[in-house]
Amino acid sequence: MTPHVPHAAPHAVSADPGADPGAGAAVKAADRAHVFHSWSAQALIDPLAVAGAEGSYFWDYEGKHYLDFASQLVNTNIGHQHPKVVAAIQEQATRLCTLAPGFAVDVRSEAARLIAERTPGDLDKIFFTNGGAEAVENAVRMARLHTGRQKVMSAYRSYHGATAAAINLTGDPRRWPSDTASAGVVHFWGPYLYRSAFHAESQEQECERALRHLADTIAFEGPQSIAAIILESVPGTAGIMTPPPGYLAGVRELCDRYGIVFILDEVMSGFGRTGRWFAAEHWDVTPDLLCFAKGVNSGYVPLGGVAISGAIADTFATRPYPGGLTYSGHPLACAAAVATMNAMAQEGVVEHAAHLGENVIGPALAEIAERHPSVGEVRGLGTFWALELVRDKETREPLVPYNAAGADNAPMAEFAAACKASGLWPFVNMNRTHVVPPCTISEAEAKEGLALLDDALTVADRHTASA
Repeated sequence: MTPHVPHAAPHAVSADPGADPGAGAAVKAADRAHVFHSWSAQALIDPLAVAGAEGSYFWDYEGKHYLDFASQLVNTNIGHQHPKVVAAIQEQATRLCTLAPGFAVDVRSEAARLIAERTPGDLDKIFFTNGGAEAVENAVRMARLHTGRQKVMSAYRSYHGATAAAINLTGDPRRWPSDTASAGVVHFWGPYLYRSAFHAESQEQECERALRHLADTIAFEGPQSIAAIILESVPGTAGIMTPPPGYLAGVRELCDRYGIVFILDEVMSGFGRTGRWFAAEHWDVTPDLLCFAKGVNSGYVPLGGVAISGAIADTFATRPYPGGLTYSGHPLACAAAVATMNAMAQEGVVEHAAHLGENVIGPALAEIAERHPSVGEVRGLGTFWALELVRDKETREPLVPYNAAGADNAPMAEFAAACKASGLWPFVNMNRTHVVPPCTISEAEAKEGLALLDDALTVADRHTASA
């Protein structure tokens, strides 16, 4: 089935005759006066004032359209302003805007049922949160209470959120200013063949050696002290590194061997992003706890949660679970989730994402890599891809240093600016650009964006050894 594509701009750089630069200036002035932005030095940023969005595009007050190859923060899986979801939120608002989480509410129950239908195995109980970080916080709390242990293991090159436990579990540099070194977190190296920590030369070697490293880390930390291992099924912000065949199953076996809770973080990779409802399906692995958010309702109203196995749910059958949120299972958010999942099923969105990855995005990126000396590796699934940009394909030296900033990051900043100038909104992190458009993007729109990306990469090429 063809997914809903409500907006097809004539071209990503088209101008809207209804542009209102004066209104845009007022929005920007109010933003600069009063809004404190995430992850930013406040005086050094210049946020774009956005006037509207639809489908795969958003536009500014100058009337310039941008093809959203970032899906905002990889969360608008069904695109902007899907009419079925907008209508569901409106209808719910006329009926019941909010209710405390202690009540049974039809739309909350239905959202939980639809999520449980799609999660693997017996993950049939759903604890709702307001987003992904809170989902991780509560999954870790459940694991610690279920096992009576405290340590939690997570991978370097990961991101799990910005709240207290989640930021300590995170493996990227955003953790550093908040890392207490006393949060009960142990990091380890996950598989990443392109920059293997294990000197592997094949996916099979990378899998075997990464599992051996994890097993050794467990042994030296003391298996009896470890409550959980948490992994992103496919690490997202850290580089969309699809795990080698057998790796997630191997982690599952290690967890079973030592009574460790296995948590999969599908906040970014879930709800169609990889061409399956959940990325774990690609490797036929069922965790004990599964964290979700973002794509569950495309971020139209904040929602996240934890899907819980029967064994862990039973721990709290007669023992109160010591956690909760005022807005857990908020009716407007759950109405958006129900409408999102139903629309995705009716319109074949998950299948469309798989088709795009296999037949449009994947092949095009492979050709782009052949043409550009700056593209060291392409990897991904569905509408979830990364290009690793390098100075030298032979040495694999990154285009910019790890965690580069300021002048050191100039090549990536120039590349991102070239994308935006052409009307393509990219997702850029460190030395990578990610191709993560809405799962509903049309083939024509995807090809348009890929052509714009192809052009912008000539800017990155100027910083390579061959330039």
